[in-house]
Amino acid sequence: MMAMTFSPKFRRVSGAASGESTVRRMALVAGGAAILALGAVGGYRLVAQVEGDRGIAPLANSEDIQVNGIKVDVTAKTGAEARLEGWKLAQKEAWKKLGGPDMPVEAIDAMVSSVVIGQEQVGPRRYIATLGVIFNKARAGQYVGAGGATIRSAPMLVLPVLYSGGVQQVFEVRGPWQRAWAEFQASQSPIDYVRPVGAGGESLILTAGQASRRSRLWWRNVLNQFDAASVLIPYARLERQWPGGPIHGTFTARYGPDNTFLGTFEMDAGSEQELAGMLDKAVQRMDGLYRDALAAGELRPDPTLTTSGQVLDRAFAELRTKLMPKGGAPIEALPQEIVLPSSTPSPVSTAPAETVSVQFASPDAAAVDAALAAVRGVPGVRGAATMSLAVGGTSVMRVTVEGGSERLASALRGQGWKVTSGGGALRITR
Repeated sequence: MMAMTFSPKFRRVSGAASGESTVRRMALVAGGAAILALGAVGGYRLVAQVEGDRGIAPLANSEDIQVNGIKVDVTAKTGAEARLEGWKLAQKEAWKKLGGPDMPVEAIDAMVSSVVIGQEQVGPRRYIATLGVIFNKARAGQYVGAGGATIRSAPMLVLPVLYSGGVQQVFEVRGPWQRAWAEFQASQSPIDYVRPVGAGGESLILTAGQASRRSRLWWRNVLNQFDAASVLIPYARLERQWPGGPIHGTFTARYGPDNTFLGTFEMDAGSEQELAGMLDKAVQRMDGLYRDALAAGELRPDPTLTTSGQVLDRAFAELRTKLMPKGGAPIEALPQEIVLPSSTPSPVSTAPAETVSVQFASPDAAAVDAALAAVRGVPGVRGAATMSLAVGGTSVMRVTVEGGSERLASALRGQGWKVTSGGGALRITR
């Protein structure tokens, strides 16, 4: 609050007109200073919303076979020997969890790529730890693992919502629920998880309030930024009995722009030190719920998010039909204020969809966005996503389009692109 005092000597200089002019100038100066102050504060608040230590980069998915949560307690002559024996014991236990055949420790060790240390305590003669073991898929895959083709989901954006202490958050701070999802090894899951980092502007777009939005236009803009077909919303509600004491967690799996319920479960942690382990197990159980939903055919992308307005046109046509009088009265018989438009929606194409590879020059990020926008704007395109991104070179996108490559090429030529075909692919240039 800014207080200003005007001295009486400024009220009259050379007559009433001069006094009024002086007061008016002083008022304008005060107003300008207030506006500048508000602008400075507003700019600081905008910067403060995106700065700070936030965002956790997800682990790169590996095709290797990983087993977590192996607990060992080994004693030996020295701490180093106990640690080595603990690692060997963890490898044997992990191999048993995978259902592998009986093999010597040396043979199992030859298939191990690395040992992941969750927690460990090394004493003079004792080693206590929680470990994870990663097996090389090329070597261990012949003994363990299911063979055959696996049905995978469409790319799904993950929006992990944490409710703790009466506050909902996603990426506003580095939360334990976000970290658990970032460290989840999703290579063995049929769900194609798209996990944002959560830094910068992502924390402004992907918030807990976003899960309650129903606007398809808003969701389509958000999902297009991450090349995702739909969204998964895993909720975690943490209730602490007292500071440093037991923690009760309620976890709920939801998906889609309508926040559809899939399942829920509860877990408990004895203290803050056990919270990370509980959340890791919760992510695995959440993945199981999404696996079951995919197998049951429930985890399908919303067609209003992936099609180029065709489903919306069909829905509007059905609504128009329902609003028509049941007796079949002509449009002219209706009152003037509720006369429906006479134009009919364009017929929905029934041509089979084909997958087409499109090559395009990508000197910078703007060129990539322009090419994707042009292809997605073609009628009949169901989806377009980059398969190979090379900034400064030639990128490749995969396009699912009704009518095949000829229809896509014709539509792009109409937009001003130069299109050449060869080798079962299209190449587009400006």
